[in-house]
Amino acid sequence: MEPGQWSGLGHLERDLILTDEDFSRIRQLIYQRAGIVLAEHKREMVYSRLAKRLRHHGLTRFSDYLEKLARQPDAKEWEAFTNALTTNLTAFFREMHHFPLLAEHVRKSSGPVRIWSAAASTGEEPYSIAMTLLETLGPRASEARVVATDIDTEALTRARAGVYPVEQVRKIEESQVKRFFHKGRGQHEGLARVRPEVSSMVEFLSMNLLAPQWPLKGPFDAIFCRNVMIYFDKQTQARILERFAPLLKPDGLLFAGHSENFSYISKVFRLRGQTVYTLA
Repeated sequence: MEPGQWSGLGHLERDLILTDEDFSRIRQLIYQRAGIVLAEHKREMVYSRLAKRLRHHGLTRFSDYLEKLARQPDAKEWEAFTNALTTNLTAFFREMHHFPLLAEHVRKSSGPVRIWSAAASTGEEPYSIAMTLLETLGPRASEARVVATDIDTEALTRARAGVYPVEQVRKIEESQVKRFFHKGRGQHEGLARVRPEVSSMVEFLSMNLLAPQWPLKGPFDAIFCRNVMIYFDKQTQARILERFAPLLKPDGLLFAGHSENFSYISKVFRLRGQTVYTLA
């Protein structure tokens, strides 16, 4: 066995062979495909997530899997490869301080409200936005729309279903649970489904932020791009921010994640409050 084939795996025996060269190639491919920068310490994560794809194809070497991808640049497996390496960490009303700000902003707006959730994951964020609009706009909410995009097609499938474990929904205020969710019974016991008045406001689209063309048009009252820029390098972050700018209304808001700071990346936006930006 060549040195480095089991680097970072400790004493655990593995049935699949991931060499240093394979890992380097995977990092390069996911950066090219999705702009995601995988650090050296993510080797274990890469192994565990892609191992399922290798076993699915009856392969034992990561090099064989990567060659299979290289031979078929338009194959469906590229989607599975990207899905496997995409991190989906989300929750209803995550970073709660953003939603009162959103409510205050749309309350003063005129015309139909449009919001873009640019990293929709499994749907908790866009549904939280939709609930906020319903609570804030009253009859005007019938014209409001949330566009929700993500690169992970498996996550979007779950998002469209709008079904979540009750334990996850219990973190929301009881009044919101009663108004916006159906609790499952019988074989659906322990699950909750988003009510149609919420789900009908949200349109889910598969989209890569690195794609040369985006399948949506502005202007938006607000863009939520939270906890996704941390996976990109600064050059990619700056390019995406510049593409956000013309899609926002002049007084529109850009919401970032708690660990993200756009002030030092682009002069297009200026900080308005805690991880909230407006056009400069």
